[in-house]
Amino acid sequence: MIMNAPDIKIPPPGPRARLIVERDRQTVSPSYPRCAPLVMARGEGAVVEDVDGNIYLDCCAGIATASTGHSHPDVVRAITDQAGRFLHSSTDYYHETQVALGEAISEIVPIEGRARTFFSNSGTEAVEAAIKLARYHTKRPNIIAFLGSFHGRTLGSLSLTSSKSVQRRGFGPMTPGVFHAPYANPYRCAVGGGAEASGASEIDDRCAAQCLAYIDQQILVHLTSPDEVAAIIIEPIQGEGGYVVPPPSFIQGVSRIAKQHGMLLIVDEVQSGMGRTGKMFAIEHFGVKPDIVVIAKAIASGLPMGLTVASESVMDWPVGAHSNTFGGNPVACAAALTTIKLIRGGLMANAEEVGGFLMRKLKELAARHQIIGDVRGKGLMIGIELVRDRKTKERATSERDALVMAAFRRGLLILAAGQNTVRLSPPLVLSKEQADTAVRLLDEALGDIS
Repeated sequence: MIMNAPDIKIPPPGPRARLIVERDRQTVSPSYPRCAPLVMARGEGAVVEDVDGNIYLDCCAGIATASTGHSHPDVVRAITDQAGRFLHSSTDYYHETQVALGEAISEIVPIEGRARTFFSNSGTEAVEAAIKLARYHTKRPNIIAFLGSFHGRTLGSLSLTSSKSVQRRGFGPMTPGVFHAPYANPYRCAVGGGAEASGASEIDDRCAAQCLAYIDQQILVHLTSPDEVAAIIIEPIQGEGGYVVPPPSFIQGVSRIAKQHGMLLIVDEVQSGMGRTGKMFAIEHFGVKPDIVVIAKAIASGLPMGLTVASESVMDWPVGAHSNTFGGNPVACAAALTTIKLIRGGLMANAEEVGGFLMRKLKELAARHQIIGDVRGKGLMIGIELVRDRKTKERATSERDALVMAAFRRGLLILAAGQNTVRLSPPLVLSKEQADTAVRLLDEALGDIS
């Protein structure tokens, strides 16, 4: 039984962790962006133990993936039961668990009418399928994406991604036909005066209007004809870009532009979906219904799965147009069915309640630390942006990286996002007591870096 709170017995990384990290350096691709020398041995709920016996409070959840907590007994039972029957059935045949998951997804996804699902193994694969489907259905070549977005690292999805230049450097030329627009960030608007303080709705809406005008008056006038745009793809809350929550008028305006010109609206819910924001999908906060929804990460509690979900009328491609070997893996499908049941059965409500509690505590923390420029988010998807000066909003980049390590040394796992933001994306089982502990450790870690 792992304890419910951090316990650092040996200053990390301990001796066993150091040995494994060194072995990793010799045999594993150096491209993985490691953030701390954590070598996990086991996990339970919202806590993990490393190979040296240190206990950490996990506010990462494997990049918002371990939605039901580490090794939830119901999920483990579903996995082992299915594994005892069969591990794999190729897409040349059928199995009932995949059909049942398709039915469950159709019930929860915010798409008009009956939905159909294409199964893959990751978020980037699901985005690739969305690109192909949008082009096939509309017979149009181009896609509009947003600055700061992250949609994956395979070449098609990478062409949409614009979070960090290092993710694109050396891999060009990108897939043609992609145009990037500014994303409405209330804290630091990319195309005009954003809000001095988050929540200034009139300024937020002005920022949204300016970003929408860039699409209408620049991209669709100077770069591509509207009738050649297959889709607009958007994260309802930007993930890797800094956990940015846009004004509702921005998301609604993007939907309006898509409908006006016959474009499909693709919503990337890879990081924001599956109950994390207090609703099953983040787009539900904005009153918009997309044509295609991309799901991954949390859907199967840590097993590899990606879903591309579209209305029946949109998913009209023929047999053989798109497929893969492992999509709809029966073990992953069994885990996903149980994950949905758990999220609907209380974890989504817990994300809303504990997330609200955590947000209030973090805003109190911001009042004590001038380096915190903004606290934002919904549910248990929360970003803390660090600045060197609140007036100029100069980005505190090195300080952010130092905070991630200072928190790690104290037994708190957090991740970077954007240029100068840390993100909290804990398992949806996080308790208020654990949220309180996370704030206390952040307080101490902020003291370390200042």
